[in-house]
Amino acid sequence: MTLARLAPAIFVLLWSTGWVVAKYAAFFADPLTFLVLRYAFAILLFIGFCVATGARWPRSWPVIGHAIVSGMFLHGLYLGAVWWAIGQGVPAAISGIIAGLQPLMTAAVAPLLIGENLTRQQQIGLVLGFFGIALAVLPKMVAIDTATTPIQILPVVINVLGMAAVTYGTLYQKRHLQNGDIRAIATLQYAGALIVTIPLALALEDLHVTWNLQLVAALAWSVLGLSMGAIALLLYLIRRGQVSRAASLIYLVPPLAAVQAALFFGEALTLPMVVGTVIAVAGVYLTNRKQRA
Repeated sequence: MTLARLAPAIFVLLWSTGWVVAKYAAFFADPLTFLVLRYAFAILLFIGFCVATGARWPRSWPVIGHAIVSGMFLHGLYLGAVWWAIGQGVPAAISGIIAGLQPLMTAAVAPLLIGENLTRQQQIGLVLGFFGIALAVLPKMVAIDTATTPIQILPVVINVLGMAAVTYGTLYQKRHLQNGDIRAIATLQYAGALIVTIPLALALEDLHVTWNLQLVAALAWSVLGLSMGAIALLLYLIRRGQVSRAASLIYLVPPLAAVQAALFFGEALTLPMVVGTVIAVAGVYLTNRKQRA
């Protein structure tokens, strides 16, 4: 099996663990503060990895600038918005629906920004995938008792803006960073993420961190598994093919995260979640299936 075949499955598996990590980390650190630590350690490890493996650093200031700007959107604004919104009480069900908007946003904007058009089959696949996600999480969203768990509008809006940020960042990456060493590009992107996240953490949080084994474990996996492993695979997938195809993999993340929540936290798996997952998988298959010429 080649990396091209394994990369989508490995990316989905790694990225879905972010939900579990976020739930653990929230007990020991403020969300934005945790992200600052995550990005800082990711930069240090990426620099060491680049030096050890002889990565080529970009020598053009425009390329460096593009890498930093893409990181501000892909990591800083996206994860900062989502983690802050969840910390403010946005339920996971609603966050899952919002996450499902990202592939649709990408497909809608891609023709305008990078001239990437979808076939009818891919359009059907994207819509089918979103329908599957909606079916999987809608019962949980309906079951939310707004009397005991009030949902504020601002965090939901911030969550949606986070999805818009990662959509734009993905398209920006595809347009401006088709060439260059992925290892060096990823390092510069986390520098861009810190430019955004540090001021937000200083302005919105008390910078609370409780250092213990659980926090170290969550931080280690966030850096190695997510910031290095999953993001490197995402950049690889964006560079190899259509951004709409890469974005469609996001449909598989909430269902897989639900399975992990059932295993680690005892959350129930319902019939709508199982059926919705099957539909989402079918949608991703249609979006990524190569048609004969």
